[in-house]
Order: sequence, then C-alpha cells, then structure tokens
Amino acid sequence: MDRIDAHHHFWQPARGDYGWMPPDDPVLTRPYGPAELAPGLAATGVTRTVLVQAAPSVAETEYMLGLADATPHVAGVVGWIDFERPDSRAELERLARHPKFLGVRPMIQDLPDDGWMLRDEVQWAYRALVEMDLSFDALGFPRHIPYFRRLLDRHPDLRVVLDHGLKPQIRDPAPAAFDDWTAGISALARDSHATIKLSGLLTEADTPLEDDALRPYTDHILAAFGAARVMWGSDWPVLRLRAEYADWYAQACRLTAHLDATDQAQIFGGTAARFYRL
Repeated sequence: MDRIDAHHHFWQPARGDYGWMPPDDPVLTRPYGPAELAPGLAATGVTRTVLVQAAPSVAETEYMLGLADATPHVAGVVGWIDFERPDSRAELERLARHPKFLGVRPMIQDLPDDGWMLRDEVQWAYRALVEMDLSFDALGFPRHIPYFRRLLDRHPDLRVVLDHGLKPQIRDPAPAAFDDWTAGISALARDSHATIKLSGLLTEADTPLEDDALRPYTDHILAAFGAARVMWGSDWPVLRLRAEYADWYAQACRLTAHLDATDQAQIFGGTAARFYRL
C-alpha cells in the first residue's frame, strides 16, 4: 500500500506571516521542516505527503514549493492566493505551472465573515480553479457548513476536500454540537462530490483522546462519505499539541481496522492520490 499523508505543514516562524501562531508557544513557535518530519515517516511507512499552506501569503506558497523541489516525499503543495484580488489569477496561473502545485486553501476559519466564501467578488477564483483543474481545500468550522453547501451547489465541478472533518467541536460536551455537526457532514456527503480529510480531530479537544472518545466522529465521517472519499492526514506539527506523528497514525489505523484492506488502502493513500492527481 502506498501510504500518503494528505495534510501536513512545514514552517519557519521567522518569516513573519503566520499571524495565527501564538507567540512563544513551546510546541508551535519553532521551525519545522523535512528533518523534523523524517522520524515520523520512517516509523509509519508513509512515503508521500501533501504540504499545505499555513500563512495567507503567496510568499509562503513559493517557500513551500522550494521545499517540495528539494524533498522527494513531498508529492504536492496546497498554497494560497488572494481571492479578493481578481488580478491574482496571473499568480495562480504562474503557480500552476509548477509540477507540484496542486491547488489553494483560503484560511476561511480565521475570517470574520462566515459567509465570505459566497461573496460575489471572490467567485472568479472558484471558476479559475475549475478551469485549471486545481483543487480547493475547505478550511472551516461546523458553523461554516451551510455556506459550504451553497458554495458546492454553485460550483459543482470544483474539486473540494473538507479539511479536518470540518473541525467538530469535540471539546463541547453538548449533544446539540455533535448532532449539528453530524447532520451537516451527512448533507455535504449526500449533496456534493466533496471528499474529506480524516485529520485535525485530536486538536479539537482540550486533552488527548482515547479511541472510544474519537470513534463516534471517525465512524460518522466514514459512514457518510465512504472510504473512497476519505483521506488520512496528520496535520503535523499542529498535531504535536496532543500527540506525536506515529501515535496518531496508529490510532487512525485502529479506528479504521474494521474496514477491509481495499477501504483502508483508499483512506491511507488511494483517495489522496486520486483527488490531488498525484
């Protein structure tokens, strides 16, 4: 089985464009690059990875493409462009000429307007992604689900992957929070061709999660989307707030152990390879 990590980051805080990063955090606020990830890849047998943007700048995308050029396991890069500037199409066309450029991810979860993705002035970007056969990583919270549903209705040919299971609020014990998320995930699975990442779940809780606490979420993702539309990702090094690389990989293997070998192969490689055109 070709094991693919569909979502991880490299960063250098000294670059100065990671506005979300807490100052002096002992886990996050330090450089992470291929050398730091190498032990995790060796321990799990992951052979290819997708490197995803962590800063809202084209400069960071170019930085990642440079790392990808020098790092054989990085099969592709999900970058960023400014959706609010139509003249960014020229930058998108330029980036798309790089053989490892896969698509883009606006940082929707950080924007003050939950419905930003539906604004008229950003629709050009989705049309351009479809025209260039580039992917769109949808980064948001459960409250964004109604807007993503409208977006996917509007652009049915857009290749979309929902990052981190759309971040169910596992730290919120209220049954309504789980029910709202499950209903939204089911609707997105039923009414669109989107895929979804089995990633980023551990950091939606305030403490490390045992399998039994996580299983209701992973089971729902698998039931709603099916293995052929689910891809595993580490979300490393953000993951390190709760677990190490090999630990999350092992936990994800346990949580999918009830599936047959074909489905497991889709989740841990096949879906990402197909969606991202790797």
